[in-house]
Amino acid sequence: MTDNRTLTVFGLHAVESAMRHAPSSILECFIRLGGGHAAADAVLEQATQAGVRVQRVTGETLDKLASGGNHQGVVIRRRPPPARMFEQWLDDVVRPHPLPLVLVVDQIQDPHNLGAALRLADAVGAQGIVLTRDNSVGLTPAVAKVASGALDTVPLVLVTNLVRALAALKEAGLWVVGAAGGAGDSLFELDLNRPLAWVMGAEGSGLRRLTRESCDYLARIPMRGTVDSLNLGTAAAVCLFETLRQRGVR
Repeated sequence: MTDNRTLTVFGLHAVESAMRHAPSSILECFIRLGGGHAAADAVLEQATQAGVRVQRVTGETLDKLASGGNHQGVVIRRRPPPARMFEQWLDDVVRPHPLPLVLVVDQIQDPHNLGAALRLADAVGAQGIVLTRDNSVGLTPAVAKVASGALDTVPLVLVTNLVRALAALKEAGLWVVGAAGGAGDSLFELDLNRPLAWVMGAEGSGLRRLTRESCDYLARIPMRGTVDSLNLGTAAAVCLFETLRQRGVR
């Protein structure tokens, strides 16, 4: 995974979150001429308070900045959030937590899936997402848009050797469970009320052999229809929210 030096973020939720959680990362803010939209006016006020340079531009200019995406009248240019160092994240975030929940994705390629994973990890209160440094999508405008503000709230951890990272998670007391369609056990049969790392495979190819062998358990999502698999974001949502259900979260 590689990140550009600057990242274009568009859409009200994503921009408002960046203004709230990482105002010092924002280099410029572009707002549609005319104003009159309460949410956009709130962004303008946030930017002014944070000392961010604001430019009033036409809708056509915003369309170009957002590459045709649904910008909702506001675009920012920012420095991307830095990826966390694995060992430091493990010591500072995971080990102190009484019941950590981590999402691990092996070579994620689709920016929409990474954005969905970030938003999902935020929704379930996960302690972070671990990604392979190589053969994974970087932080892009599409990732930021789909993440809908979770870009700055969920630690993103890059690792060079995923097998070694999974071993370290185990050493820290987490059980490592891989989502695999051909697994013998259903995720509903496993005890997920424990320190846990869910491992998801790449789109299409699934878990690599060494990744599968590094898991304590493999679990499948029971399928009753004609399709035999779910996309990465949906599969991760089923697994993570079943974990919350077993933990008694209401």
